[in-house]
Amino acid sequence: MPGLLLGDVFPDFEAETTQGTIKLHEFFGDSWGILFSHPRDYTPVCTTELGRAARLSDEFSKRNVKLIALSVDCLEDHHGWTKDILAYNCEESSCCSLPFPIIADSKRELAVALGMLDPDEKDKDGIPLTARCVFIIGPDKRLKLSLLYPATTGRNFDEILRVVDSLQLTAGKRVATPADWKPGDCVMVPPSMSEEEAAAWFPAGVYTKDLPSGLNKESPTCLDDAHRPSRPYSSCMLILPLTVRAANLLC
Repeated sequence: MPGLLLGDVFPDFEAETTQGTIKLHEFFGDSWGILFSHPRDYTPVCTTELGRAARLSDEFSKRNVKLIALSVDCLEDHHGWTKDILAYNCEESSCCSLPFPIIADSKRELAVALGMLDPDEKDKDGIPLTARCVFIIGPDKRLKLSLLYPATTGRNFDEILRVVDSLQLTAGKRVATPADWKPGDCVMVPPSMSEEEAAAWFPAGVYTKDLPSGLNKESPTCLDDAHRPSRPYSSCMLILPLTVRAANLLC
């Protein structure tokens, strides 16, 4: 389904994986989900990426996120490649399997349907390979974020964790996260929130900083227990409410 947009219901499909046949929506259940694609099995960059995802699997689980990978090769190749991934990336000898499945898309049907193909990267037969796509899907099965990397650039899985934290925080709280935000850093309120609402939501107080243009203001405040996220981020957060909204800062 080329042209998949943020907010669209992510297509459901049935596929063969290294952990058996799955239906995507059923596999994700009530969890958040991440589908990430790879150009080919046994390629060096992909090997490092899947290993990094495996090492961070506990962190994703803490956030109620299920991972599933996709590569345009058969199940037999996936199983063989898994041994290389674990041998290269896992320091513990007890690590004997990947904690997430890999979809077999040898006919590239899903890669085409989801707009994953990279026209500049081709196999020995001249057929385009999949790009390094990341789709983050909410419990409502809607697309929350998409990233697209070329085959030559490996993904930063710490950044993927960071955006999951932001998406989950902003899904439940009327806040937005500024540039380079990390859990524990200050956040902002959206331009649509009045100063009165901000004061009610954040009773610890709001600090406003006037900027030269007069078009932005910054306000740090604290979240009380009633409004604190279920997973603690920080008691002190930056909020940009403001009569003169932080429109420029939220772009």
